[in-house]
Amino acid sequence: MTISQVRVRFAPSPTGWLHIGGLRTALYNYLFARRNGGTFVLRIEDTDQKRYVEGAEADILESLRWAGLEADEGPGSNGGYGPYRQSERSELYRRYAAQLVESGHAYYAFDTQEEIEAAREAVGETFKYDAITRNKMKNSLTLSEAEVQLRLSSGEPYVIRLMVPVGDTVAFEDMVRGKVRFEASEIDDQVLMKSDGLPTYHLANVVDDHEMGITHVIRGEEWLPSAPKHMLLYRAFGWTPPVMAHLPLIMSPAGGKLSKRKAEEQGIMVNVRDYIQNHYEAQALVNFLAFLGWNPGDERELFTLEELCEVFELDRVSKSGAVFNNDKLSWYNAHYLRARNPEELLPAARAELAKHGMEAGDDAFLAGAIGLLLERIETLAQLPEAGAFFFKAPEQYDEKAVKKAWKADTADLINTYLAEISGLGGAAFEAAALKAALMAVIEKAGVGMGKLMLPVRLAVTGVGGGPDLFQTMQLLGREEVLGRIGSAVQKLAD
Repeated sequence: MTISQVRVRFAPSPTGWLHIGGLRTALYNYLFARRNGGTFVLRIEDTDQKRYVEGAEADILESLRWAGLEADEGPGSNGGYGPYRQSERSELYRRYAAQLVESGHAYYAFDTQEEIEAAREAVGETFKYDAITRNKMKNSLTLSEAEVQLRLSSGEPYVIRLMVPVGDTVAFEDMVRGKVRFEASEIDDQVLMKSDGLPTYHLANVVDDHEMGITHVIRGEEWLPSAPKHMLLYRAFGWTPPVMAHLPLIMSPAGGKLSKRKAEEQGIMVNVRDYIQNHYEAQALVNFLAFLGWNPGDERELFTLEELCEVFELDRVSKSGAVFNNDKLSWYNAHYLRARNPEELLPAARAELAKHGMEAGDDAFLAGAIGLLLERIETLAQLPEAGAFFFKAPEQYDEKAVKKAWKADTADLINTYLAEISGLGGAAFEAAALKAALMAVIEKAGVGMGKLMLPVRLAVTGVGGGPDLFQTMQLLGREEVLGRIGSAVQKLAD
């Protein structure tokens, strides 16, 4: 099959929720396709029925859509190379597996699991089903043709194994890792078709990549040990293999591969759905993941998805692992979050506040609170804590701030200010007037601005810092502010 156009695929298994490492792989495939005017294919590799997770495929599709990585071909599309779920392609795999047996590149094996375990116990942990051990096992290489046919016709369970050639070397050029070599002696006779009639990952992967015209296989480094098996399969079928590119691992800040356990210890979310549910900005996660193993060759760090498509090159992908930096992700998220219009964030903000049992108020009030808080938060998940005083009057006051702000004459100063602003009604209760009133009080009292401003902030918000005090007071409104200041004077005077 001759394909002139670049065709890449993202081929996840629906055995769990989409991992951030999987999203990065999808992103690199997408960027490479767009950069080279190619096609981005989504294939669902669902042959492992034992590990299949209900809802996992829907999660994969939703996560890719959220990130803006729309596939050109995939489940539900008419791309011309479907079906795009491996469970719907079983007959194709059986036909190709039989072809390998007929050509002498694969064979039937009738060993039971107990027999294989017994052989392993006899040899030890170094046991593998290969050119050395296959001649002592129960397969079509050691049994007569008549016995093989009898076993097949009787319905005895069997698998089909790849026959790895003796003394061979498998070598290929990887776009990321350069020249890669494997000795055949290191490779086992991999099962290609399982006893349940379903293909293993290796056979289905190679057959589908060939049948779908995939020109470049861009996948995680963890699949590198599978590459020589796949190369042997391409050789056995007489097919030209696609160009390989194995991406570096995503590493934990504590060292080693970013496992679920290590991620949890570092406060890192590993599933894309967690970022969606916590209202992260999709552009932020995409921008962050793009730089986990790649760089544009200059000092730029901020790219839209479209801009990434214009500059992405595989030859700028690193061989070494990339460390997941939560602080950097927060920096990206803060950037994209602050570029949003507060009105756009209302549904997500309401959801976050609801998690904490907070009433968000009407749209205008909530949008105002978000606008005042955007420069102080990195994710919307921080909104309830950072802006709690917008949604509920303080019941307690920060002890350090009280100690610093509340002196013997503070109550008198605040009561004077309270009298000044009590006369501001309706539209007159606005930030400029509130600030002017405070300046008038401190000028008359002959004290510094902090002498009154910090206690007022403490009375209104319960904390010693936050967004612009006077804009906060304007948003909260006259009755709420007067009530809070009066309550604070009474409580803190005790």
